[in-house]
Amino acid sequence: MRCEIRHTTEYHYPEPAWDSFNQVRLHPAREVRQSVRSFHLQVEPEAEITSHKDYFGAIVHHVHVHEPHRYLKIEAQAIVDTHAVTMPAPSPFSVLREVRARNTEFLVSSPRVPGGDWPEIFGVARPRPGDDLPTFLMDLTTRLNRQFSYDTKATAVNTPLAEFAQHGRGVCQDFTHAMLGITRQLGIPSRYVSGYLYSGGDMLGAEATHAWAECLIPEYGWLGYDPTNNCLAGEKHIKIGHGREYGDVSPVRGTYFGGGRGKLDVEVRVYGEQ
Repeated sequence: MRCEIRHTTEYHYPEPAWDSFNQVRLHPAREVRQSVRSFHLQVEPEAEITSHKDYFGAIVHHVHVHEPHRYLKIEAQAIVDTHAVTMPAPSPFSVLREVRARNTEFLVSSPRVPGGDWPEIFGVARPRPGDDLPTFLMDLTTRLNRQFSYDTKATAVNTPLAEFAQHGRGVCQDFTHAMLGITRQLGIPSRYVSGYLYSGGDMLGAEATHAWAECLIPEYGWLGYDPTNNCLAGEKHIKIGHGREYGDVSPVRGTYFGGGRGKLDVEVRVYGEQ
């Protein structure tokens, strides 16, 4: 599927701001499931832009605006080809023993996905060694989708996972953190994915950057699961990068001097064609 993405972030300040430093993670990933035809980052006013790859392999741009300004616009444009997902063969839970030692960073707790009895908190029965791993993960995706409601006003970026579990309403970030909390406690290496979603009007979470989980299935690799939409991450999912949680892959964040209390506007548009 050919996808064209336009992601615009605008800051408006009541007073002049200066020395604005921004860390931008908007460059789509290059991997087996997708290829990047083009990427362009445009900044107003004129800015110094550098880039590097982070610990997890994502391309990160650094945008530095030295001069005083009341307005900052960061617009990323990309064209990406996504490819169909192949289904994994049956695989028992017992094979996870072979991969845990090499993937501890996606098993340990983190600020937004702390340790805890998350399977019990979310009412998920612990699997047996002989149970099929891909089947369990898809069933878990469906369970979270049906158990919780998508509500863009219910949570904020720092809402604790325990609060989402209690109130049962949130956004894709919350659904994904919940899945990570459960799977990691069960010994399944799992990572948080930030990206885009082409919905065509029939999927949730396309109005901004989207989030889903990738879980490691031995002898297959990493496979994406989207509990917000009860599906695998397929051709409509465009990956930017992955990490332990949202904080590792937040799209745009930064600091500045002066400016007063600024206003932030974000617009994401994804166009797709088969």
